[in-house]
Amino acid sequence: MTTITEIAPEIFRINTFVPDGNLGFSQFLVRDEEPLLFHTGMRALFPMVREAVASLIDPVKLRWIGFSHFEADECGSLNEWQAIAPQATAVCSIVGKMVSLDDFSHVNPAKGMIDGEEFSTGTHTFRFISTPHVPHNWEAGLLFETTSGVLFASDILHQNGDVPALTSESVIDRVRQSMLEMQASPLADYLPYTPKTEATLKRVAGLKPRTIASMHGSIYSGDGEQAILEYSEVLKEVFGPKD
Repeated sequence: MTTITEIAPEIFRINTFVPDGNLGFSQFLVRDEEPLLFHTGMRALFPMVREAVASLIDPVKLRWIGFSHFEADECGSLNEWQAIAPQATAVCSIVGKMVSLDDFSHVNPAKGMIDGEEFSTGTHTFRFISTPHVPHNWEAGLLFETTSGVLFASDILHQNGDVPALTSESVIDRVRQSMLEMQASPLADYLPYTPKTEATLKRVAGLKPRTIASMHGSIYSGDGEQAILEYSEVLKEVFGPKD
């Protein structure tokens, strides 16, 4: 079942829970003069996500498709989206553009962004935050919507399970438990911990987001700076170097 929740003015969470994986997958639609979709979902989810998007906008008018890193749940159905919205441009890091997107996407060249670069969709302004290996992958980056303070956080604050769409309660216990569950599965070590991880997360926390739009799990609304600093500590606890 795919659900739609407005998490900030004209910003919508589209979520499909997959019981076999005990995991929800979220995409985020920004309804604006130049609509933006952050995360495409895997190709298997495309019909459901397309139907959800169509209930909010005419999908043909989609102008921007953003994502953090090159992975099926992040951008797997990019070509399907560009087939119905050929003017839609992928937005990613300059590294993502160079090493993956310009080969993978066959419609428009991707917009490769550098740290701190901004673009507007009309009433919303987005700042690209370069975060190599956070949450994972060399080309990783995040988008921060500066008007409403929404951080499109990809796998940061990942939570397993069929959980509430939106919460103002701390999710850090669920985050820790989800990390431990993943570590006990074939998907162990899915989050790298590098010498730059802590500094990168401190820089993200410094944005002071009011809403953290994670792909997996509840959307957290509240003190985003504190939530990300707590996430950094838990990440170090589970994945950091051991004495």
